[in-house]
Amino acid sequence: MIFDQDGNTVIITQEKVSLIELVKKLQTLYPKYKNNNIIVALTSLDKLTKDDIVEFLDLSNTHKTAKHSFVIVSNKIDIDAVPDELVVAPTILEAHDIIEMEVMERDLGL
Repeated sequence: MIFDQDGNTVIITQEKVSLIELVKKLQTLYPKYKNNNIIVALTSLDKLTKDDIVEFLDLSNTHKTAKHSFVIVSNKIDIDAVPDELVVAPTILEAHDIIEMEVMERDLGL
């Protein structure tokens, strides 16, 4: 797992650990990153299923309740299979764009 800080956004790149291990590690390290927007890059995985992506639901909901963005990056999942509570972008650039939009919405009170 690689952590990269980009302003107020932390990009977490999954490398070799399983998704379940990744989620557990993120939950353990969450206090360190709870005040940042989070991008979880799963681009190294060949295929993702709805069951895989749902593993992030609790963490995402907790983070959004704290008024921060949580975006998963993968172009290997059917976007229609993703629960509405999760935000998935196909690229890191699009994830940054989504975060910018969400920050503006929060600033405007939307």
